[in-house]
Amino acid sequence: MIDPADKFLTGLRKIMAERGLKEATLSEAAGMNSSYLRDLKRGKAASPKLSTALRIANHLGMTVDQIISAADAAVAPGPTIAIAGRVGAGAQIPLIDVYEKGDGPQVVAPPGLSNHGIVAVEVEGDSMEPTFSAGDILFYSRETHEGVPSDAVGNTCVCEDESGMVWVKQVKLGSEPGLFHLISLNPQSDNLHNVRLKWAARVRLHWPKDLAVKLPAN
Repeated sequence: MIDPADKFLTGLRKIMAERGLKEATLSEAAGMNSSYLRDLKRGKAASPKLSTALRIANHLGMTVDQIISAADAAVAPGPTIAIAGRVGAGAQIPLIDVYEKGDGPQVVAPPGLSNHGIVAVEVEGDSMEPTFSAGDILFYSRETHEGVPSDAVGNTCVCEDESGMVWVKQVKLGSEPGLFHLISLNPQSDNLHNVRLKWAARVRLHWPKDLAVKLPAN
């Protein structure tokens, strides 16, 4: 009988290869030393304890049994979220209805994040360094199609001004009702003051490029 630990490692290798995950990145994200998975693959580390296996599985959005089963079966990508478009700190890039429904690229939903009512956008360029980097994925949800909800103020948001420019900025109250200051994430970029916004949606989650599992468009 094959040791379940060996099946877990075989399945984990397969999942990491299919998702393009790096050993050090996954190790650190699961709360372990950055060299743990590399040493495990090379036989230099002991088989993972159940608690360690559970942390790895949870981070992948899977169960331990699913990882073990992946050793002999195709790996299902799990729930996905549509990528609506790309966005930079000052780039005018359309976010809504960029692709025909269901035809655009998808990203596997991070563990613990529902794929219902959530929109994903991909960061383009380096204008949001060091907070966000090119290829990172930002997830947000819009409570309303118009207006700025109270939880957006003081937080990093995806927002659109009256001219149609889309931004990723920290939103603060302006000097008059209905106006907002947009604070750049990059200290070298200019801030915008007393801007009237069509809408703003708080960024709920930032997923680094190395962890984002993108699937091609249909």
